Amino acid sequence: MITVARPEDRKAVVDALVVAFEQDPVLRYLFPDDETYPRYAAAFFGVCFDKRVHQRTVWTIHDGAATAMWEPPQVEHPDDNLAGEFPEDVLKRVRAYDEAVHAALPKEPFWYLGVLGTHPDFAGRRWAQAVMHAGLDRAEADGLPAILETSKPANVEFYRKAGWRVVNEIADPLPVWVMRR
Repeated sequence: MITVARPEDRKAVVDALVVAFEQDPVLRYLFPDDETYPRYAAAFFGVCFDKRVHQRTVWTIHDGAATAMWEPPQVEHPDDNLAGEFPEDVLKRVRAYDEAVHAALPKEPFWYLGVLGTHPDFAGRRWAQAVMHAGLDRAEADGLPAILETSKPANVEFYRKAGWRVVNEIADPLPVWVMRR
């Protein structure tokens, strides 16, 4: 059953996402060291969770096994809360990636799918599709497009099958596709 995440779901959601994104190109660009990846990825996903959970835009299934974190239109979040989480070299990569993505996003209002992940133990059950659609329903109800970015070529096809289309591409600091639905 799909639920809206609550603050007490944080640990389960973050733990599942750390494992789900272990080989993700963006997360490995941001946190390339195997030793520090679990700690930094947990801090990163924790910040993502914390800034969205009270907006009721984090949908999850089976105690965090699959999660979609959506950002409502025109919500700005400074990355000041990341400064205490990472050393300067990591912050530099996070900011470079963030700047590149934001420059490629549309200027009109949209719902933003910031994180969509499934713990590998639960892959293939279409749970990511299910939690993704909770946010798509909100975007549709608001009459707004939905936007996401992905750095995995296989994900481009996954999203295309769900009705998304590539609307922009980023080459630097790593290849990323911006998609719209």
